[in-house]
Amino acid sequence: MERQRLAGLAEIAELLGNVSRQRASEIIRRPTFPEPIDTLATGRIWDRADVIAWIKEHRPHQQSD
Repeated sequence: MERQRLAGLAEIAELLGNVSRQRASEIIRRPTFPEPIDTLATGRIWDRADVIAWIKEHRPHQQSD
């Protein structure tokens, strides 16, 4: 069984090229950004693959893994 890889705000900031958490917060509020898959006590979480796909489509100049 493959484990789903998750991303929180800090991971998204890193995937966006080590932007600040404040800048990452601005980006995740965009209407085109994927919806979080859940909200934990520590904050919202996203499917990492969805975030990477969004970066490739909307910010192709960014590096991600």
